[in-house]
Amino acid sequence: MNERKIYQVCVIGGGSAGTMAALRTVLNNDECLFFPGTPKDKKRSRALWVRRVENMPAHLEYKRGIEEPNMATIKWLQSSDFKDKFFIHKNVGVTSIKKLEDETFEITSSKNEVYYAQYVILCTGVADVQPVVNGSIEPIFDYANAQTADYCLICDGHHVLNKKTAVIGHTTSAAWVAIMLHERYQVPITILTHGQDTQFNEETQKLIEKYQFQITKNEITGFEGEEKGILSRIILKDHDDIPVDICFVSLGMIVYNELAKMLGADLDERGFVKANVSGETSVSNLYVAGDLKANTRKQIYTAWDHAVSAATEINQKIRIKKR
Repeated sequence: MNERKIYQVCVIGGGSAGTMAALRTVLNNDECLFFPGTPKDKKRSRALWVRRVENMPAHLEYKRGIEEPNMATIKWLQSSDFKDKFFIHKNVGVTSIKKLEDETFEITSSKNEVYYAQYVILCTGVADVQPVVNGSIEPIFDYANAQTADYCLICDGHHVLNKKTAVIGHTTSAAWVAIMLHERYQVPITILTHGQDTQFNEETQKLIEKYQFQITKNEITGFEGEEKGILSRIILKDHDDIPVDICFVSLGMIVYNELAKMLGADLDERGFVKANVSGETSVSNLYVAGDLKANTRKQIYTAWDHAVSAATEINQKIRIKKR
């Protein structure tokens, strides 16, 4: 055990937060052990659904607004003057993690290899819940990939301008998405609860009535368009088809907090990981950045800020120990 290699920082997750955490750690001249995730991890990540990013300066040139700049950053790190500080395990994730008596973290990879680190930055993120149609989530894929089915009000809300819009969801959160889209862009809204009873609070119910939103509780049985990716109608069971140009899916999020739970980190009621301003959790030297962090906007720029804050504080701790 005395001869084991202990890395200074381990970053887990290869999205916006993870890539920035790795970049900032390496540029701070600290060792970074980086697990961007397995192909399966990547397929279930939110980044997979992000194509053209229009709410970030200088991102319009990318067809895949998260993956392409991240890949360019990783490529640069591997050839930069700091390459000896960067230990990336491509297509490898982390299956388990625990904290040892000496305060180091023991990390087991998806290849069943064991590593050790003084600090960990978790960036495992979230995914949006997809509508299940005829037992599958695949019917939404063509439209999500073409951004005629969207998920994030901040990233993509502007897509609804001058378009017939549907919001899929039945909770107060879904109601607020519909309300904000209407108030910002003055578009007609149909709320599709997909077979669920509404759970709107009193405030949203009053606004829904004021704005005369149509609410349809019938189950969705399909999505159709005149050409691939261009949504033109949503098919409902035992009901006329709903003509739409775009839909927003507001069914909640899947929070990938398994590793945080293994370490006993505090979570909020939705499963997001609680952390201080710098991202440190209730577990000392365990940090969280990006969508996994509680009480934050789920945006690229906020993910970057979280990652920089975590890596900067870790670097300060490392420097103080060396004094």
